[in-house]
Amino acid sequence: MKNIVNTIVLTLVSLSLQAQQTEKTTKSTVDYVSFLKMSEEVLEYREKRLIPLDLFLEYLKDENTILLDTRSETAYHKKHLKGATHINFSDFTEGKLAEQIASKKTRVLIYCNNNIEGDPVNFASKMAPLALNIPTFINLYGYGYKNVYELSSLIPIMDSRLKFEGTFTE
Repeated sequence: MKNIVNTIVLTLVSLSLQAQQTEKTTKSTVDYVSFLKMSEEVLEYREKRLIPLDLFLEYLKDENTILLDTRSETAYHKKHLKGATHINFSDFTEGKLAEQIASKKTRVLIYCNNNIEGDPVNFASKMAPLALNIPTFINLYGYGYKNVYELSSLIPIMDSRLKFEGTFTE
């Protein structure tokens, strides 16, 4: 009888230790509260970095400026603004950003589907609060890229100032 009790106690202790270990190893590193704090910090900063198309195009002429497309690789290859560098948003890491952006002081221009009107196949609009520019800006800022400017204009696809590349260009 004593052996059975000892076995039960050891089993319960073992299960308890496994449960504690599982709790320790399954807690993620997702920190929503810090994301909200960073988003709040970025809010006012971003407002000063929303630029119209004319200034966006002027900045593109500078060889030390990067035009960044963070849409999916498929969307990028189909059609993107000419000269854009691609980093899929879901692939953002400190290392991958550093591979594509030479310095954290480099001017980075961003745009997304919600900046292009009239091409729902290649630039399907997202719900306004979920537009890719928002998390892209927040993430770049969070990784230390503060010289980011975001296209603020909604541009018709037929605007002759826009030049495109990709497999679906006309």
